[in-house]
Amino acid sequence: MITKEHDFTFLDTYPLKRLGPVEKLLFFDIETTGFSRGNSLVYLIGCVFFRNHSWHLTQWFADTPKAEQQILETFVGFAEDFSVLIHFNGDRFDIPFLQKRCEVHGLSWDVSPFSSVDIYKRIQPCRKLLGLESLRQKSVESFLGISRQDTYSGGELIQVYNDYLTTREDALYDMLMLHNREDLEGMPLILPILSYPDFLEGDFTLEGQRLLNETTLDLTLKSPFCLPGDIGWHTSKGHFKAHGHMLFALLPVFEGTLKHFYPDYKDYYYLIYEDMAVHKSVGEYVDKTARKKATAKTCYTRQASRFILQPENLWSPFFQKEYRDPRQYIPYSPQLFEDPQNLEAYVSWLLERPVKAQDGR
Repeated sequence: MITKEHDFTFLDTYPLKRLGPVEKLLFFDIETTGFSRGNSLVYLIGCVFFRNHSWHLTQWFADTPKAEQQILETFVGFAEDFSVLIHFNGDRFDIPFLQKRCEVHGLSWDVSPFSSVDIYKRIQPCRKLLGLESLRQKSVESFLGISRQDTYSGGELIQVYNDYLTTREDALYDMLMLHNREDLEGMPLILPILSYPDFLEGDFTLEGQRLLNETTLDLTLKSPFCLPGDIGWHTSKGHFKAHGHMLFALLPVFEGTLKHFYPDYKDYYYLIYEDMAVHKSVGEYVDKTARKKATAKTCYTRQASRFILQPENLWSPFFQKEYRDPRQYIPYSPQLFEDPQNLEAYVSWLLERPVKAQDGR
């Protein structure tokens, strides 16, 4: 086994406290001879960590196939001092691969005490929004304007490692170490990409609202998280732009008459000439020729107003264009967003994210 340590300057690109105590963070990356956990080897493990008031980068290299067990033992023992594993696609590849290789050698690596921060998994829902060419680490680096010397992929280096075992050429060894080192150096540099899921999943406060030309609602929302670059997108719910701490939403407003449908239609009469339903306790006094039993489709009252779309059953009474229309509308009022829980539910719906569970539920 060859151990190599490097001087490392960790640039302050992202608030590490969001991930955990700095001295408990362990960035790591592995290189393997293939993708089969049972038949391929781990030949290189690299880590970035904070110790004695500074950052360090260490690599353990299996200079022979038999050295795999030694680098695994070294890494597993070393990781015991940390509680947060940070990686790129490690939940799906690196961690199960290491566990299998440990099992092959009769070692035990229990990852349950660790928190796992998978950068790949965190940004996966944002790929389309960010316009990423792919979710490879090099693509994320390119998106953030980060350059590197290494041009190889891990798969391309498998043959390089096999050639090194035969020739022991320093140039091949340097290629292998460079790729792993630049993956490790790049990992802290790409942490700002996490600001996008942080921003989209975080809490928002309402900074302003106004009607534009009576057909558009302009909402200005503020996040505690700051984006490294602007993004913009549109959906059926509206047009959105995010800049710094701010989210700007332009939402359609419907001006006209909509219907509120009562669920217990058997208790109502439909008034033919008024085009509305009334409870039977009132409808009994209406001439029989001007009323008839309400059906589910005719059991409604109408209201003219300016409406906005809403999440299902957030505010009531809600309105629809027709019976069974899946879209729900609510008359717009600035007071709709005064309740923080309602604002949270509305923003979650706009951004198509899960609604957070409220305390006590």
